[in-house]
Amino acid sequence: MSVFEAVAAISDSTSTDSSRPRVGGASVRRAKLQDAVHIFELVNSLSGDGTLLRRSYAEICENVRDFHVAESEGGVFLGCGALHLYGPHLAEVRSIVVKPEAKGQGAGGRLLKALLAEAEDQGVTCVSLFTRIPDFFFHFGFRVADRTALPDKIYKDCQACPRLYACDEVAMVRGPLPRMAVLGPSRLPQPELVKLQATTLTSLQTSTQTTPQTANVTQASSGIKTHE
Repeated sequence: MSVFEAVAAISDSTSTDSSRPRVGGASVRRAKLQDAVHIFELVNSLSGDGTLLRRSYAEICENVRDFHVAESEGGVFLGCGALHLYGPHLAEVRSIVVKPEAKGQGAGGRLLKALLAEAEDQGVTCVSLFTRIPDFFFHFGFRVADRTALPDKIYKDCQACPRLYACDEVAMVRGPLPRMAVLGPSRLPQPELVKLQATTLTSLQTSTQTTPQTANVTQASSGIKTHE
């Protein structure tokens, strides 16, 4: 899913009197289920021209905990952004967008900072995004990357995207490129993948008390195989 930013100016003004990052009269916080309808309307308002992929209301509700929202001092919804976690090796900034009336307040930059802070809290080593405006994200330490280095993204979204063979978005990353993938096949080495230890297998076999007629579980170099 692409990343779109409607704000040209970035403000670094931050209140020291609140735990919420503040931008002018706006603040950024984690989304609640009640925010889903606003997120749904804003994201899909930009789906007609392919800026953002259309998302169903059910999908927004299911993933609302991925989102942060920006709102005015009066609690008016101004924008949103999401961080999708693939694993410790990779996260993706998605659906970051603000309303036109929030332009110039730096709300988009503040949303992005909140998402990056969350990625850091989660111990994610690489944050990715796809965008048509890479210049904005250079300010936050992102760099252009080859999209084929992000197989998780390709298998999750790109293969089903109607713009797969006419994509005009730039892949960008912040941090070292992932050396593993959890979705689909990958030619990249995967030393960081957690391997099931032999001790775990022994414990499993003992607890299940397998018989000659019961399937035996053995460990192979490619993973776990079951022999009848």
